[in-house]
Amino acid sequence: MADTLTRRAPALAVRRPRIAWRFGILALIVVVAAVGVLTWDVPGVPGSRGFWIAVNLRVVSLATIALVACCQAVATVLFHTATANRILTPSIMGFDALYVVMQTALVFFFGAAALSATDGLLKVVVQSVLMVGFATLLYGWLFAGRRGNLHIMLLVGVVLGVGFGSLSTVMQRLLTPSDFDIFSARLFGNLSNSDAEYLPWGALVVAVVLALVWRSRHRLDVLALGREASINLGLAYRREVIGMLVLVAVLISVSTTMVGPMTFFGFIVATLAYQLAGSSQHRVVLPFAVLLGMATLLGGYFVLRHIFYAAGMLSIIIEFVGGVFFLVYLLRKGSL
Repeated sequence: MADTLTRRAPALAVRRPRIAWRFGILALIVVVAAVGVLTWDVPGVPGSRGFWIAVNLRVVSLATIALVACCQAVATVLFHTATANRILTPSIMGFDALYVVMQTALVFFFGAAALSATDGLLKVVVQSVLMVGFATLLYGWLFAGRRGNLHIMLLVGVVLGVGFGSLSTVMQRLLTPSDFDIFSARLFGNLSNSDAEYLPWGALVVAVVLALVWRSRHRLDVLALGREASINLGLAYRREVIGMLVLVAVLISVSTTMVGPMTFFGFIVATLAYQLAGSSQHRVVLPFAVLLGMATLLGGYFVLRHIFYAAGMLSIIIEFVGGVFFLVYLLRKGSL
């Protein structure tokens, strides 16, 4: 045992500077992209009143991007750890489908005008509470009992997600063309049209969740070893899994209610973070995932907004690339 640790020590000493260099490069990319988003092609003379008004408007988009990146990255890593499966994403539990069915029902029963009439902090809070409440009831019912099983819970989540999706499709087919046109625009995440009113509350919730996650980073390392190993090491497995999944639901609800569903973004970020971090420890993986998420969104937002003038297409492109990446990853895993 001592010989094994002695052989591993030089390898760890060599790996740490590499990890630090990668982390530093990612942080530099985030800073450069953030400065570019804030200051590139700003109308007005630098330092003038009009200049700072334009910069302040862009700060809202920048803060939204940072918040969504943190939510999606951390939620996906936590979900992979809790389920011991790096192919699954939080959307498999039906969170995105529940958000879509709530929006569809609102338009179906009250018309497209209800979307604008009900916009505000209260609507965001109600949607978030419903999504988190749904997740908590599902986890408590299926996983806390004597016969609780993680795989059954995931299966029920998939079935409910498909059911919500089918219900949304039926209601969407009955909408008028004008209502459907307005509604379909709301289904795609748009980082450009975020509301500054939501940011302080969303940031407060995310900050509390991130603090809890960081405090539990060592328990997450144990949880990643699997059910039997976690129990043998004295971890309250069911309580930890349910707690982590509830935190995932909170993060996904904040992200979804702010910019809409993003199914594959977290999967891309988490998968790349595992490769770049060079470690399975959550104190390394989580910061890498957050920085990768911010670099991806900020870089994509800058290129599409200032070069192609199509900032609203960012979420569509990410979902397309993410879907292709997911399929390729799935096929490669199947061929091994």
